[in-house]
Amino acid sequence: MPNYPPTIIVVHRRENRSKCSVEPLRYRDEFIFWTYPDDGPESLAGYVRLGIGGPLLSEADRDRGLLVIDGTWRLAERMEKKYAHLPIRSLPPCQTAYPRVSKVFDDPAAGLATIEAIYLAYHLLGRDTATLLDHYRWHDEFLHKNAELLPQKPLVPIAEDERR
Repeated sequence: MPNYPPTIIVVHRRENRSKCSVEPLRYRDEFIFWTYPDDGPESLAGYVRLGIGGPLLSEADRDRGLLVIDGTWRLAERMEKKYAHLPIRSLPPCQTAYPRVSKVFDDPAAGLATIEAIYLAYHLLGRDTATLLDHYRWHDEFLHKNAELLPQKPLVPIAEDERR
């Protein structure tokens, strides 16, 4: 079991679950989902909020819980107000692979798909990232675009008896 609290993902009730990049994480023990505007019973003591404009996520945050807001950029701005009391942590520059096109609003230049942000945060904190991107359609492109910042999937060594 991990030495850190579960990651809480707050999903706006109007988010299209079929397009939601974090939907496959719903069934994993290390993730808890709340539907905005409702909070779950979990305490947010010891949590930081991933966002834009705060200090970079660092080693000092290793044992802290992460709160991640999931919604369109327009909805996420409204959602952030509810969690403004949490310390905000930013991620280093990383290129998204998610093909976003808004005809109404500009996406932030530093904006990532939620699953990309979680993957990068887990990588920086030394948490297990092995299967986080398994169901993300653009995982190869994301890893390729950010090869200098992110490791490639580790090669599984061939057992001695399989070499013969």
